[in-house]
Amino acid sequence: MLRDKITELKHQLIQDAGLVEDMISRSMRGLLEKNADMLYQVVKHQEPRVNAYDRSIDELCVETIARFEPVARDLRMVIMIIKMNKDLERMADHAVNISESGLYLIANPFIGSYTDLFKMGEEAVAMLKDAINAFVNEDVATARSVRDRDNIVDEAGDKILKELTVVMRGKKDTIPRALALMRIAHNLERIADLSTNIAEEVVYIVEGRDIKHHKDDNA
Repeated sequence: MLRDKITELKHQLIQDAGLVEDMISRSMRGLLEKNADMLYQVVKHQEPRVNAYDRSIDELCVETIARFEPVARDLRMVIMIIKMNKDLERMADHAVNISESGLYLIANPFIGSYTDLFKMGEEAVAMLKDAINAFVNEDVATARSVRDRDNIVDEAGDKILKELTVVMRGKKDTIPRALALMRIAHNLERIADLSTNIAEEVVYIVEGRDIKHHKDDNA
């Protein structure tokens, strides 16, 4: 019975992660395609579904611990699913933030390239996808590769921040739109950070080792 509950928990978390991944992709694609309906879909329809998953997974985790008193690896699995569930819920919030900034930019277009921003978004989505695949396959090597790629998103965010700062100094009327782009970049950085959390949680499930505060630990 414990095995069945853990399988159910994993299934729900994977479904939730797929929904969150779609939210992030839609939030960026909606901006690229200037599709306000796509962005409203993220805000009005998809976020409530993630919130429902959040409640359901939390309740199932509590029930599993109370009924079966799991130990060792099973206990690590349930506890890490609780943490991953919260990571996904926060990512959904960031996708909503991106969609709201995207709606502003559709109404108030920024004259300039979004190329770096979209590359940043693609990497953030890829990190989430790989972190979940690492969870499904209990693949520590993939989990560690996700953690190592966090710097790629951070560096892209720094580049965008510097470029937009220069733009704002030269053209004051661009400030509100540039700030909206900065908010999107910041939310993508946070999504990458949360994907890194999931990857580190996978390592803890498989190896029983906490590597969150040991960024140079690749052993």
